[in-house]
Amino acid sequence: MLPRGRPRALGAAALLLLLLLIGFFLFPGDLDCERSEREASGGGGDPGSLPRSLTPRVPPDERPRPRGTAAFDGDPPAEPGGHNGSDCIPPRPRPPKCELLQVAIVCAGHNSSRDVITLVKSMLFYRKNPLHLHLVTDAVARNILETLFHTWMVPAVRISFYNADELKPQVSWIPNKHYSGLYGLMKLVLPSALPPDLARVIVLDTDVTFASNIAELWALFAHFSDKQVIGLVENQSDWYLGNLWRNHRPWPALGRGFNTGVILLRLDRLRQTGWEQMWKLTATRELLTLPATSLADQDIFNAIIKEHPWLVQPLPCVWNVQLSDHTLAERCYSEASDLKVIHWNSPKKLRVKNKHVESFRNLYLTFLEYDGNLLRRELFGCPRPPPPGAEQVRGSRLPFPRGGSTPLLWWDPALSGACPPAPPSPSSSPPSPQLQRALAQLDEEDACFEFRRQRLTVHRVHITFLPHKPPPPQPHDVTLVAQLSMDRMQMLEALCRHWPGPMSLALYLTDAEAQQFLRFVETSVVLSARQDVAYHVVYREGPLYPINQLRNVALAQALTPYVFLSDIDFLPAYSLYDYLRASIKQLELGSGRKAALVVPAFETLHYRFSFPSSKAELLALLDAGSLHTFRYHEWPRGHAPTDYARWREAQAPYHVQWAADYEPYVVVPRDCPRYDPRFVGFGWNKVAHVVELDAQEYELLVLPEAFVIHLPHAPSLDISRFRSSPTYRDCLQALKDEFHQDLSRRYGAAALKYLTALQQPRGPT
Repeated sequence: MLPRGRPRALGAAALLLLLLLIGFFLFPGDLDCERSEREASGGGGDPGSLPRSLTPRVPPDERPRPRGTAAFDGDPPAEPGGHNGSDCIPPRPRPPKCELLQVAIVCAGHNSSRDVITLVKSMLFYRKNPLHLHLVTDAVARNILETLFHTWMVPAVRISFYNADELKPQVSWIPNKHYSGLYGLMKLVLPSALPPDLARVIVLDTDVTFASNIAELWALFAHFSDKQVIGLVENQSDWYLGNLWRNHRPWPALGRGFNTGVILLRLDRLRQTGWEQMWKLTATRELLTLPATSLADQDIFNAIIKEHPWLVQPLPCVWNVQLSDHTLAERCYSEASDLKVIHWNSPKKLRVKNKHVESFRNLYLTFLEYDGNLLRRELFGCPRPPPPGAEQVRGSRLPFPRGGSTPLLWWDPALSGACPPAPPSPSSSPPSPQLQRALAQLDEEDACFEFRRQRLTVHRVHITFLPHKPPPPQPHDVTLVAQLSMDRMQMLEALCRHWPGPMSLALYLTDAEAQQFLRFVETSVVLSARQDVAYHVVYREGPLYPINQLRNVALAQALTPYVFLSDIDFLPAYSLYDYLRASIKQLELGSGRKAALVVPAFETLHYRFSFPSSKAELLALLDAGSLHTFRYHEWPRGHAPTDYARWREAQAPYHVQWAADYEPYVVVPRDCPRYDPRFVGFGWNKVAHVVELDAQEYELLVLPEAFVIHLPHAPSLDISRFRSSPTYRDCLQALKDEFHQDLSRRYGAAALKYLTALQQPRGPT
């Protein structure tokens, strides 16, 4: 006899089983879809993203449309009986894990270069495949991005550059009202500009942000028919319908037309179909009745598709969610997880109006401020690339090194001689194998390990972070060179008021701090008015301040024949810029004379004081005790050889001799010795440079009317560590000893005087 209640339970179980069987036979596709989605996502999906179907689950559009056609919002074709199958889209097969994905981007200028970096960050965050970036750039963007990728060197990323100036004649005949100018038309010539053996490429605008693995987009090539050559997302506005305003006359398009912010191109088929002749004939014909393109290449692509609709493969709308004015993108998605690519295609960019723009903006800002160092991730399971070689740069044929899979290393003076290499360029490969051997020899138990490791680190470098106009060539011109971190940012405005000439400044910042700096400059009347100041962001990595590496970055980017090697917390005399140029001319330094012009340094302990306008006023403040010779009370030997007593009466430049621990601020030719990057943090960083100048027989000339004044500020973290840590001071001494050993190897007996001077009793440095 069954226990009481058991028959009821068995009956319920039988009924549930019956319902499941009925559901299985009536709706088998939903179960298959759910299972296939799990399989396609590997059971758990990509890190940082949720598994989701390619086509969003959204209510069907209210607009009537023919059976079998797809609406712009990504809905699948209507089916007999009105059933909407969007809840079960067969999973798109992803490319093999190690297949190389090809991506092309057109980029010009300083601002566009910053946009490219944010775009690349979003791609790298989700990607699981090697990437080959084909960058069509002007000279400015190429210079910036070459240096950036050379120092970033993300594993399994290749870079090729293409000279946009050589492509301009092919599109310059087309009048274009779009803000992108000629560069907005260059996607039309990619089939001929890219290598002839390149069959497929994803083409991206610089203002898109990925929210998914780019391999999913690449997989859509598999859905092209034999005739389809272009994959595009439908335009998500009524622009091409011509009803936005009175007398609005857009270029011809198929329905709403297509947006070209994200394109899949079958380059091999485009070349076979005579693409170049096709787009030129179409553009020529339409320009007979239309004055210009309004949306650059997009107008011409749409005119071609209108005439040859079989060429296009419509892509799901989530691969180009367009945040333009008058956008209808909200019909494309029902939740954030639907999104794949966000396209900021309004001139207003982040200020565009959209009820979900805050969520989109947060995603963009996440990548904008994301630490790019964290993207140096190995693609495990993929073969390592060959040793650093050279990618060809189309046009000028300059090679560019491949990205490696190893920690980034920089010049080691013990291995590479007196000077570090020139700024990274596509024609030089980083000496990583040699320096990796040096890294492997480091002992992590060594108390000075962090010092030795820091000098080997290559930091990501973004030169000319903001728009910059190089000064016109002048034979005696001088660039002020300095470095700073976020806590010295407030010095910039005063420096710009005191120095009207060109400046090259290296800033040691995190990715997030770089954006704070950008906003700081944009809101400063003084700084935003100066386009002769070149700011170079060196991204933070490691515990110690790489002061001499920063100086080398700023020095390498100076464009004038002479440089004034200063520090950010010194204000020059108002007349110093003009006085230095006149002195260089008067002393005939351009005739091959090797000289370092010494600018005497002073300091004030007052946060507010009246800056002297002349040497006479400075001497009065000095006599009154409002000014002092620099560090006279802490480290007088650092500037004592300048001979301030003689300077008071001097009417002409005078010679001084090098002495131990001398560290004046000097004006030298741009090709002077670089700073020794082994000296990081506080101590001996300038001293070692002046030793190098003396070893190379630069004469030291003190200028009688020149001066700079140090402003008071809170001590840096490194100087605090120096003062409080015996280990820090011991490590600095060890670096000094190694420096002198290197001097002996390079200069032989001539270096003996430096070793002798080092052995003399000394106080704090």
